[in-house]
Amino acid sequence: MSPNTPMDKDAKPNDCWLEHRVSYGEVDQMGYLYYGEYLHLFERARGKFIRESGMSYAEVEERGVLFPVREAHVRYRNPARYDELIMIRCWIHEWRKASFYFSYEVWDESRTELKATGTTGHACADKSGKPIRIPDWLRGLFA
Repeated sequence: MSPNTPMDKDAKPNDCWLEHRVSYGEVDQMGYLYYGEYLHLFERARGKFIRESGMSYAEVEERGVLFPVREAHVRYRNPARYDELIMIRCWIHEWRKASFYFSYEVWDESRTELKATGTTGHACADKSGKPIRIPDWLRGLFA
C-alpha cells in the first residue's frame, strides 16, 4: 500500500481511534479546522496508538529508541468545523528495516464523511539520531 492510500473504515487492522472536538482556537477565519492542526491531531492519535499498544512513547525513548518524522502528507477532503466532534483513526501500514509509516483518517462523528487522510514516515533512531534497525520488541509491541 502506498503512503497515500486510505483504508476502508470497516477494515480491522491493529488501529486506534481518537475522539476530538474541534476547539475555537483550532479554526481559521472561515470556522474550518486550520490545515496545520491536522498534523497535530495525527501526533495525538499516534501517541494514543503507542500507549494502547502497551507502552508510552516516553517509555520507548527511555529504552533508547526515537521515531523522528521523515515525511508527512495530508490530503484534505471535507473541512472539519468549529465544535464538530471528529474521529481520528491511526495504524501502522508499512514496516521497513529502519523506518515505518503510520496512516491516518479523519472522520465525522458518525464515521460517514471522510474529512482527511494522511501519513507520517518515521525513522527508527538511537538517542544520537543515528538510524537503527527496528528492534524486534518494538515490532512485537505494535503487532
